[in-house]
Amino acid sequence: MFGSSKNNGNRPTMTIDTLIGAKTKIKGDISFSGGFRVDGNVVGSIVADGGPDSVLSISDQGSVEGEVRAPHVIINGVMKGDVIASERVELAAQARVHGNVHYKVLEMAAGAQITGRVVREDEPRKQLPKPEPKPEAAANESESAIEVRVEPKEKSKVDAKRS
Repeated sequence: MFGSSKNNGNRPTMTIDTLIGAKTKIKGDISFSGGFRVDGNVVGSIVADGGPDSVLSISDQGSVEGEVRAPHVIINGVMKGDVIASERVELAAQARVHGNVHYKVLEMAAGAQITGRVVREDEPRKQLPKPEPKPEAAANESESAIEVRVEPKEKSKVDAKRS
């Protein structure tokens, strides 16, 4: 019950290793391990590199524009992008999520809002390999694959064909 010293389910203890202050704005992708709290503004993706106890927390003053991936995600601010949590998502009363929420366990307080899909996933998402860059020869072929022919004005005809 209340005040119990037991750890509830898969809820890790929240220790903050990294803090983005309320007056701070960061543009770019961030990777972290341990506890990461956002009180400011982040434009870019946030990905947990650490173990299964990594926690991302977005406070009521914080906002994130981009995808977030972490085992545990706690939101009480504004999130614009997809939330992908391999374990648990907690949405506090001031949470405003504009994007899809992928979770294993979801806790949502009265007043929290989600504009997007809510998807329960038993298995963690697999990372797809990055696409391989096209060789220059193939790229040049695709550029010259369209042939356009314009006939004199009296015929007023345009032919386009793919080679």
